[in-house]
Amino acid sequence: MGTKILTSSGHGFENECREIHDSWGRLNHLVPSMAGWSKLEKQQIRKTYRAMYGEDMAALLQKMQSQNGSKVCAALYRWMVDTHERDAIVAREAFGQGDVNYRALVEIFVGRKSSHVSLIKQAYYARFRRHLDQEIINLEPPHPYQKILVALATSHKAHQEDVSQHIAKCDARRLYEAGEGSSRGAIEEAVVLEILSKRSIPQMKLTLSSYKHIYGHEYTKSLKNAKYMEFEDALKVVMKCMCTPPTYYAKVLYAGIKGTTSDNGALARVMISRAEVDLYEIQRVFKRRYGMELKDAICESIPSGDYRDFLAAIASTTTVITSHNSVSL
Repeated sequence: MGTKILTSSGHGFENECREIHDSWGRLNHLVPSMAGWSKLEKQQIRKTYRAMYGEDMAALLQKMQSQNGSKVCAALYRWMVDTHERDAIVAREAFGQGDVNYRALVEIFVGRKSSHVSLIKQAYYARFRRHLDQEIINLEPPHPYQKILVALATSHKAHQEDVSQHIAKCDARRLYEAGEGSSRGAIEEAVVLEILSKRSIPQMKLTLSSYKHIYGHEYTKSLKNAKYMEFEDALKVVMKCMCTPPTYYAKVLYAGIKGTTSDNGALARVMISRAEVDLYEIQRVFKRRYGMELKDAICESIPSGDYRDFLAAIASTTTVITSHNSVSL
């Protein structure tokens, strides 16, 4: 299945927009090329389409999704919107009608810069007339993930941009004393939450690196103790997402492909959100851990159709997208 990467800027994207306009209802032949669009190309095509036809491509895809429940339209809709809009949508759906998808929220607050999180919150309020932070605070019943997310949300508003090796060493020692170095036999949640609420993600990464250097093993290893409870389990997931995102996301993708997770939207969510961030590295980890290419795993396990073709095309074109328009969030 070939893909067409749009690179011409001399004529704009009028020809591509005409092709899309003439193909509504039969997008299957456009799916591979759409998966190859970079962030900049998607923005330009969406803008050109609106100028030519007076309609928003993303809104049309959303309408098609709501009308026929199409998984590929849902995926294409998220693919076409700006990243902060997409994250706002993901956050809203994470609250759902039943169990909260805490991992989807963790991925947002751990995997995005503070400037981007601010845009997510603005987009969330603009779309849903609700404050994202307050939504998390108001969750019932209380949950360990909720405590950690509140701390992370606070850190995005209050932290210093610069990282400090001295602070990292001090925080590493505090984490040790509040955990495996404590005689209490359980983590002192207040200490961990205080550190999380005051430090940026880069600072926390440096702290966890210092922890390994000082104590000879990863902080998450200390969280595997059988006597620990739900808070420790949630903290372990957050720290893995923070420190080793390619490994974390490779596991999420594998579970989504094999259907061994209740997080039904995880596969498309991760493929789309990480495509211009680190999907290439995630694919390398995926192959090393599971012995096969991500694209091959998708084609082997996902039923044939436009949705599978779209995900497989993203996997195929990740290298091109990354080199064409590298994004670090």
